[in-house]
Amino acid sequence: MILTDYYKAEKLPKSRSKLRYDVAMSTGNYEPFETIMRNKKGEQFFYYGDLPANFNSHVKRQAEKCITRGKNISSVFVPDITLLFAYGDIFNTLDAILISFNDTYTMIEIFVARGQKNNKISLYHLLCDGELQNEIEILRKNAKELPKQ
Repeated sequence: MILTDYYKAEKLPKSRSKLRYDVAMSTGNYEPFETIMRNKKGEQFFYYGDLPANFNSHVKRQAEKCITRGKNISSVFVPDITLLFAYGDIFNTLDAILISFNDTYTMIEIFVARGQKNNKISLYHLLCDGELQNEIEILRKNAKELPKQ
């Protein structure tokens, strides 16, 4: 399998932050997300929004959004605005991510492809063509629901 890990996050209706997404389900074994996205209370969440002013200017020319949690997790690239898919890579790793949104952007699914940072655009095209659907379904079935926050 190319895709190795899965995280599903939702925008909670009572959240004070418009940018916060709480992790509702995950395969739970991707160490960078398990440490970066978890606070002292054990809540696992991240922020999805526009690029901050302090981001590298090279990234700003290409990326539309970013995933952060106190620090940068990933820049998010959306090549085709008519599709609900995006891609990125995890800061300071060799890992790529593929992202799927629901039509209201209240739910984000992140699929990690460990060691595939240099293949992220090809993986994005496989995602758009439906070639990764079997792997996606396997990861969704293996994901565990996290306690509500």
